[in-house]
Amino acid sequence: MSHPSTLPAAIELRGLHKRFGEHVVLDGVDLSFPTGQTTAIIGPSGTGKSVLLKHIVGLLQPDAGQVVCFGTEMTTASERELYAVRRRFGMLFQDGALFDSMTVGENVAFPLERHRRLSPAQVREVVEEKLSLVGLPGMQDRATSQLSGGQRKRVGLARAIVMEPEVVLFDEPNSGLDPMTSDQIDELIIEMKERLHITFVVISHDIVGTVRVSDHIAMLYGGRLVAWDERAAFLHTEVPVVRAFLQRNLVLPSLPGQVAHLPSFG
Repeated sequence: MSHPSTLPAAIELRGLHKRFGEHVVLDGVDLSFPTGQTTAIIGPSGTGKSVLLKHIVGLLQPDAGQVVCFGTEMTTASERELYAVRRRFGMLFQDGALFDSMTVGENVAFPLERHRRLSPAQVREVVEEKLSLVGLPGMQDRATSQLSGGQRKRVGLARAIVMEPEVVLFDEPNSGLDPMTSDQIDELIIEMKERLHITFVVISHDIVGTVRVSDHIAMLYGGRLVAWDERAAFLHTEVPVVRAFLQRNLVLPSLPGQVAHLPSFG
């Protein structure tokens, strides 16, 4: 399997193994996430995408292997070291994970007020800047419960970047959104990467959107990394299981001598 980038890696997974009881979820995964790039992780449900994300931030410990973030080995790091590394991450959860009892501004300000010593005026200024970046200027005092699905995702993204992280993890950023709103979120992800030079890691079932936003794509299948490359090369893959998965949503370049019987997905 070719190495997709010569850029330095913000995150490296080395020989990652994880099982729950008899169920093997990750079976020797080696994967790097180039700094300042967007890497998408795709694959059928139950192949370990979310589990892999939790290993990156140290919420789960592997049975074997290493997780290295910014040079820190997460599996042997002290609580203090883990805390320092986690502060360099932002995360956009699948449902936005917003507090409906708070205003938009209070939701975005939540990490700032816990981790930074800023005056209320300074907090409001930073929050307004981040809301403007995601296309929601002047929304600080809006009730979170009144937001549309797309607006909730944008507020979640504003909160994810409010601490100016070096890496943002996206867990199904387009889930529950209509196609037009989903396209808008994809455009926002592309714009954020270009403007802020953040390393993005995206897991998603939206294959079309994933291909649009990604610089690199990795596919997990049966707990293993079956393909990993720059986007253009990935779409020209000859790996049958990858082509079968992608062809459910995309028209791929034809290959000479293409395998006739491709795996199916439930």
